[in-house]
Amino acid sequence: MRRWVKAADRRAAEPVTTDARVPVLVGLGLWLVGLALVLIVSPTLAAADSLRLLITTTVGVGLGLIGLLYLRLRR
Repeated sequence: MRRWVKAADRRAAEPVTTDARVPVLVGLGLWLVGLALVLIVSPTLAAADSLRLLITTTVGVGLGLIGLLYLRLRR
């Protein structure tokens, strides 16, 4: 293995194309599952805890949707 590469032997790095929708969709799905769980369990929680969890999961779903919109507009 050579430790030094001559300038003539170097190649330009090609950009890697990836599909960023997959991790965004996985995250959005997890937030939707969390929101469903909060809605199911919310009657047994205290009012403050229930509201805080509901807001957190709703914001997570909203940010996931914004991420999907951003990826669609960027493509």
